[in-house]
Amino acid sequence: MTQTTAPALALQSIDAWIANHRTLTIGPFDFATWVHEDTQNDRPWLLLIHGFPTSSWDWSALWGPLSGHFNLAAIDMLGFGLSDKPQNHHYSLIEQADFQEALLAELGASEAHILCHDYGVSVAQELLARQAERALSFRLQSVCFLNGGIFPGRHRPRLIQKMALTPFGPLISARLSQQKLRNTFNDIFGPHTQPKTREIEGHWQMITYNQGTRVFHKTMRYMKDRLTYQRRWENAVTQTDLPLRLINGGKDPISGKHLYTYYCENVPRADAVLLEEIGHYPQTEAPQAVLDAFFAFHGLAN
Repeated sequence: MTQTTAPALALQSIDAWIANHRTLTIGPFDFATWVHEDTQNDRPWLLLIHGFPTSSWDWSALWGPLSGHFNLAAIDMLGFGLSDKPQNHHYSLIEQADFQEALLAELGASEAHILCHDYGVSVAQELLARQAERALSFRLQSVCFLNGGIFPGRHRPRLIQKMALTPFGPLISARLSQQKLRNTFNDIFGPHTQPKTREIEGHWQMITYNQGTRVFHKTMRYMKDRLTYQRRWENAVTQTDLPLRLINGGKDPISGKHLYTYYCENVPRADAVLLEEIGHYPQTEAPQAVLDAFFAFHGLAN
Protein backbone atom coordinates (compact mmCIF):
# COMPACT_ATOMS: atom_id res chain seq x y z
CA MET A 1 0.00 0.00 0.00
CA THR A 2 1.33 3.42 -0.92
CA GLN A 3 1.47 5.90 1.93
CA THR A 4 0.45 9.42 1.01
CA THR A 5 1.18 12.64 2.84
CA ALA A 6 -0.86 15.79 2.98
CA PRO A 7 0.27 18.47 0.53
CA ALA A 8 2.40 21.24 1.97
CA LEU A 9 0.45 24.31 2.99
CA ALA A 10 0.89 27.32 0.71
CA LEU A 11 -0.77 30.61 -0.09
CA GLN A 12 -3.80 30.26 -2.35
CA SER A 13 -3.52 31.83 -5.78
CA ILE A 14 -4.23 35.53 -5.51
CA ASP A 15 -6.93 35.31 -8.19
CA ALA A 16 -8.78 32.52 -6.38
CA TRP A 17 -8.56 34.42 -3.11
CA ILE A 18 -9.90 37.63 -4.64
CA ALA A 19 -12.76 35.75 -6.30
CA ASN A 20 -14.04 34.58 -2.91
CA HIS A 21 -14.32 37.96 -1.21
CA ARG A 22 -17.55 39.66 -0.19
CA THR A 23 -18.10 43.40 0.10
CA LEU A 24 -19.30 44.82 3.41
CA THR A 25 -20.23 48.49 3.76
CA ILE A 26 -19.44 50.07 7.12
CA GLY A 27 -20.37 53.73 7.30
CA PRO A 28 -19.05 55.44 4.15
CA PHE A 29 -16.50 52.71 3.35
CA ASP A 30 -16.57 49.43 1.46
CA PHE A 31 -14.51 46.56 2.82
CA ALA A 32 -13.41 43.24 1.34
CA THR A 33 -14.22 40.37 3.67
CA TRP A 34 -13.77 36.60 3.67
CA VAL A 35 -16.10 34.41 5.69
CA HIS A 36 -16.41 30.67 6.23
CA GLU A 37 -19.36 29.61 8.36
CA ASP A 38 -20.37 26.01 8.95
CA THR A 39 -24.08 26.28 9.67
CA GLN A 40 -24.35 22.53 10.31
CA ASN A 41 -22.03 22.58 13.31
CA ASP A 42 -21.80 24.88 16.29
CA ARG A 43 -18.22 26.04 15.81
CA PRO A 44 -16.51 29.00 17.49
CA TRP A 45 -15.64 32.09 15.48
CA LEU A 46 -12.03 32.92 14.72
CA LEU A 47 -11.23 36.50 13.69
CA LEU A 48 -8.07 36.77 11.57
CA ILE A 49 -6.43 40.22 11.63
CA HIS A 50 -3.72 40.89 9.06
CA GLY A 51 -0.58 43.01 9.21
CA PHE A 52 1.10 45.93 7.44
CA PRO A 53 1.39 46.50 4.49
CA THR A 54 -0.35 43.35 3.31
CA SER A 55 -3.89 41.97 3.50
CA SER A 56 -6.08 39.06 4.54
CA TRP A 57 -4.46 36.99 1.76
CA ASP A 58 -1.74 36.39 4.37
CA TRP A 59 -4.10 33.86 6.00
CA SER A 60 -4.94 31.90 2.87
CA ALA A 61 -2.43 29.08 3.52
CA LEU A 62 -4.10 28.40 6.88
CA TRP A 63 -7.68 29.00 5.77
CA GLY A 64 -8.55 25.44 4.76
CA PRO A 65 -7.23 23.65 7.87
CA LEU A 66 -8.64 26.31 10.20
CA SER A 67 -12.07 26.02 8.59
CA GLY A 68 -12.26 22.44 9.81
CA HIS A 69 -12.49 23.67 13.40
CA PHE A 70 -13.70 27.28 13.31
CA ASN A 71 -16.02 29.66 11.58
CA LEU A 72 -13.64 32.17 10.02
CA ALA A 73 -13.86 35.92 9.44
CA ALA A 74 -11.27 38.26 7.94
CA ILE A 75 -11.44 41.82 6.66
CA ASP A 76 -8.96 43.86 4.64
CA MET A 77 -8.60 46.87 6.90
CA LEU A 78 -9.16 50.43 5.69
CA GLY A 79 -6.29 51.41 3.39
CA PHE A 80 -5.29 47.79 2.69
CA GLY A 81 -5.95 45.07 0.14
CA LEU A 82 -9.25 45.33 -1.71
CA SER A 83 -10.91 47.65 0.81
CA ASP A 84 -11.39 51.38 0.33
CA LYS A 85 -8.26 53.54 0.51
CA PRO A 86 -9.46 57.08 1.10
CA GLN A 87 -6.80 59.67 0.30
CA ASN A 88 -7.80 62.35 2.80
CA HIS A 89 -8.25 60.24 5.90
CA HIS A 90 -6.61 60.03 9.30
CA TYR A 91 -5.89 56.32 9.62
CA SER A 92 -6.19 55.01 13.16
CA LEU A 93 -5.77 51.66 14.88
CA ILE A 94 -8.69 52.61 17.12
CA GLU A 95 -10.91 52.94 14.04
CA GLN A 96 -9.58 49.66 12.64
CA ALA A 97 -10.72 47.96 15.87
CA ASP A 98 -14.16 49.49 15.34
CA PHE A 99 -14.32 47.87 11.91
CA GLN A 100 -13.45 44.45 13.37
CA GLU A 101 -16.34 44.82 15.79
CA ALA A 102 -18.65 45.84 12.94
CA LEU A 103 -17.67 42.74 10.95
CA LEU A 104 -18.54 40.39 13.81
CA ALA A 105 -21.77 42.27 14.46
CA GLU A 106 -22.72 41.81 10.80
CA LEU A 107 -22.09 38.07 11.18
CA GLY A 108 -24.09 37.85 14.41
CA ALA A 109 -21.05 36.52 16.27
CA SER A 110 -21.41 37.10 20.02
CA GLU A 111 -17.96 35.69 20.87
CA ALA A 112 -14.73 34.97 19.02
CA HIS A 113 -11.09 33.96 19.24
CA ILE A 114 -8.41 36.05 17.50
CA LEU A 115 -5.32 35.17 15.46
CA CYS A 116 -3.40 38.32 14.56
CA HIS A 117 -0.15 39.52 13.02
CA ASP A 118 1.95 42.71 12.97
CA TYR A 119 -0.36 45.76 12.62
CA GLY A 120 -3.22 43.45 13.55
CA VAL A 121 -1.55 42.72 16.91
CA SER A 122 -2.19 46.31 18.00
CA VAL A 123 -5.79 46.11 16.81
CA ALA A 124 -6.24 42.97 18.90
CA GLN A 125 -4.69 44.69 21.92
CA GLU A 126 -7.27 47.48 21.60
CA LEU A 127 -10.03 44.87 21.53
CA LEU A 128 -8.50 43.27 24.63
CA ALA A 129 -8.49 46.65 26.36
CA ARG A 130 -12.15 47.20 25.47
CA GLN A 131 -13.06 43.83 26.91
CA ALA A 132 -11.31 44.74 30.16
CA GLU A 133 -13.47 47.88 30.26
CA ARG A 134 -16.59 45.86 29.44
CA ALA A 135 -16.95 48.01 26.34
CA LEU A 136 -16.57 45.31 23.69
CA SER A 137 -19.57 44.32 21.60
CA PHE A 138 -18.61 40.62 21.59
CA ARG A 139 -16.90 38.33 24.10
CA LEU A 140 -13.26 37.74 23.34
CA GLN A 141 -12.28 34.15 24.15
CA SER A 142 -8.55 34.02 23.40
CA VAL A 143 -5.83 35.79 21.42
CA CYS A 144 -2.91 34.28 19.55
CA PHE A 145 -0.24 36.78 18.46
CA LEU A 146 2.22 36.37 15.62
CA ASN A 147 5.19 38.74 15.21
CA GLY A 148 4.14 42.29 16.01
CA GLY A 149 4.73 45.36 18.16
CA ILE A 150 3.12 44.13 21.37
CA PHE A 151 5.66 46.17 23.33
CA PRO A 152 6.57 49.30 21.34
CA GLY A 153 9.87 49.67 23.16
CA ARG A 154 10.96 46.34 21.66
CA HIS A 155 9.75 47.18 18.15
CA ARG A 156 12.58 47.83 15.67
CA PRO A 157 11.05 49.49 12.60
CA ARG A 158 12.82 49.54 9.24
CA LEU A 159 14.26 52.80 7.92
CA ILE A 160 11.48 53.12 5.35
CA GLN A 161 8.92 52.98 8.16
CA LYS A 162 10.66 55.75 10.07
CA MET A 163 11.01 57.90 6.96
CA ALA A 164 7.34 57.48 6.10
CA LEU A 165 6.43 59.33 9.31
CA THR A 166 8.47 62.39 8.34
CA PRO A 167 7.60 65.13 5.83
CA PHE A 168 9.21 62.81 3.26
CA GLY A 169 6.28 60.39 3.65
CA PRO A 170 4.54 61.28 0.37
CA LEU A 171 7.85 60.84 -1.47
CA ILE A 172 8.35 57.42 0.12
CA SER A 173 4.88 56.40 -1.08
CA ALA A 174 5.51 57.74 -4.58
CA ARG A 175 8.78 55.82 -4.93
CA LEU A 176 7.48 52.51 -3.58
CA SER A 177 7.97 49.68 -6.07
CA GLN A 178 7.60 45.93 -6.30
CA GLN A 179 11.37 45.54 -6.19
CA LYS A 180 11.61 47.63 -3.01
CA LEU A 181 8.89 45.49 -1.47
CA ARG A 182 10.87 42.38 -2.39
CA ASN A 183 14.06 43.83 -0.91
CA THR A 184 12.28 44.62 2.37
CA PHE A 185 10.65 41.20 2.56
CA ASN A 186 13.97 39.48 1.83
CA ASP A 187 15.41 41.32 4.83
CA ILE A 188 12.62 40.46 7.26
CA PHE A 189 11.96 36.84 6.20
CA GLY A 190 14.04 33.96 7.52
CA PRO A 191 17.20 33.01 5.62
CA HIS A 192 15.73 29.67 4.51
CA THR A 193 12.14 30.82 3.94
CA GLN A 194 12.54 33.70 1.51
CA PRO A 195 9.37 34.84 -0.29
CA LYS A 196 8.63 33.37 -3.70
CA THR A 197 8.03 35.60 -6.70
CA ARG A 198 4.30 34.86 -6.78
CA GLU A 199 4.04 35.91 -3.14
CA ILE A 200 5.65 39.28 -3.79
CA GLU A 201 3.50 39.74 -6.91
CA GLY A 202 0.34 38.94 -4.97
CA HIS A 203 1.16 41.35 -2.17
CA TRP A 204 2.05 44.05 -4.67
CA GLN A 205 -1.24 43.53 -6.49
CA MET A 206 -3.13 44.06 -3.23
CA ILE A 207 -1.02 47.05 -2.17
CA THR A 208 -1.42 48.86 -5.48
CA TYR A 209 -5.13 48.11 -5.85
CA ASN A 210 -7.16 51.34 -6.01
CA GLN A 211 -4.00 53.50 -5.94
CA GLY A 212 -3.01 52.10 -2.59
CA THR A 213 0.57 53.35 -2.71
CA ARG A 214 -0.79 56.88 -2.32
CA VAL A 215 -1.87 56.13 1.26
CA PHE A 216 1.13 53.98 2.24
CA HIS A 217 2.69 56.67 4.46
CA LYS A 218 -0.70 57.55 5.97
CA THR A 219 -1.40 53.99 7.11
CA MET A 220 2.08 54.01 8.67
CA ARG A 221 0.78 56.32 11.39
CA TYR A 222 0.02 53.20 13.39
CA MET A 223 3.50 53.54 14.92
CA LYS A 224 2.43 56.83 16.50
CA ASP A 225 -0.76 55.18 17.77
CA ARG A 226 1.35 52.51 19.44
CA LEU A 227 3.21 55.16 21.41
CA THR A 228 0.05 57.09 22.25
CA TYR A 229 -1.72 54.00 23.58
CA GLN A 230 1.37 52.12 24.77
CA ARG A 231 0.37 51.76 28.41
CA ARG A 232 -3.24 50.86 27.57
CA TRP A 233 -2.25 48.15 25.11
CA GLU A 234 0.61 46.70 27.14
CA ASN A 235 -1.65 46.51 30.20
CA ALA A 236 -4.26 44.74 28.08
CA VAL A 237 -1.72 41.93 27.59
CA THR A 238 -0.07 41.82 30.99
CA GLN A 239 -3.23 42.18 33.10
CA THR A 240 -5.68 39.88 31.34
CA ASP A 241 -6.76 36.43 32.49
CA LEU A 242 -7.69 35.53 28.92
CA PRO A 243 -5.71 32.71 27.27
CA LEU A 244 -2.89 34.23 25.18
CA ARG A 245 -0.16 32.68 23.08
CA LEU A 246 2.69 34.24 21.12
CA ILE A 247 4.01 32.34 18.08
CA ASN A 248 7.19 34.14 17.13
CA GLY A 249 9.57 33.96 14.20
CA GLY A 250 12.99 34.35 15.81
CA LYS A 251 14.91 35.65 12.78
CA ASP A 252 12.64 38.66 12.36
CA PRO A 253 14.74 41.84 12.81
CA ILE A 254 11.63 43.88 13.65
CA SER A 255 9.92 41.82 16.35
CA GLY A 256 11.79 38.55 16.50
CA LYS A 257 13.62 36.69 19.26
CA HIS A 258 14.21 39.88 21.26
CA LEU A 259 10.42 40.36 21.44
CA TYR A 260 9.90 36.70 22.36
CA THR A 261 12.40 36.98 25.22
CA TYR A 262 10.84 40.19 26.53
CA TYR A 263 7.35 38.69 26.29
CA CYS A 264 8.39 35.62 28.28
CA GLU A 265 9.96 37.81 30.97
CA ASN A 266 7.13 40.33 31.32
CA VAL A 267 3.81 38.58 30.62
CA PRO A 268 2.46 36.63 33.60
CA ARG A 269 2.14 32.91 32.84
CA ALA A 270 3.65 33.63 29.42
CA ASP A 271 2.75 31.06 26.78
CA ALA A 272 5.08 31.49 23.82
CA VAL A 273 6.43 29.38 20.97
CA LEU A 274 9.66 30.36 19.20
CA LEU A 275 10.22 29.35 15.57
CA GLU A 276 13.97 29.91 15.58
CA GLU A 277 14.69 30.10 11.82
CA ILE A 278 11.52 31.91 10.75
CA GLY A 279 11.17 35.64 10.08
CA HIS A 280 8.44 38.25 10.30
CA TYR A 281 5.69 36.35 8.43
CA PRO A 282 5.39 32.96 10.19
CA GLN A 283 1.97 32.24 8.64
CA THR A 284 3.44 32.27 5.12
CA GLU A 285 7.02 31.18 5.87
CA ALA A 286 6.11 28.20 8.06
CA PRO A 287 2.33 27.73 7.89
CA GLN A 288 2.40 24.14 9.17
CA ALA A 289 4.46 25.09 12.23
CA VAL A 290 2.07 27.96 12.96
CA LEU A 291 -0.92 25.68 12.51
CA ASP A 292 0.58 23.06 14.85
CA ALA A 293 1.27 25.66 17.55
CA PHE A 294 -2.14 27.28 17.13
CA PHE A 295 -4.05 23.99 17.30
CA ALA A 296 -2.03 22.94 20.36
CA PHE A 297 -3.00 26.23 22.00
CA HIS A 298 -6.65 25.32 21.44
CA GLY A 299 -6.23 21.67 22.38
CA LEU A 300 -7.14 20.55 18.85
CA ALA A 301 -5.77 17.69 16.75
CA ASN A 302 -4.18 18.84 13.52
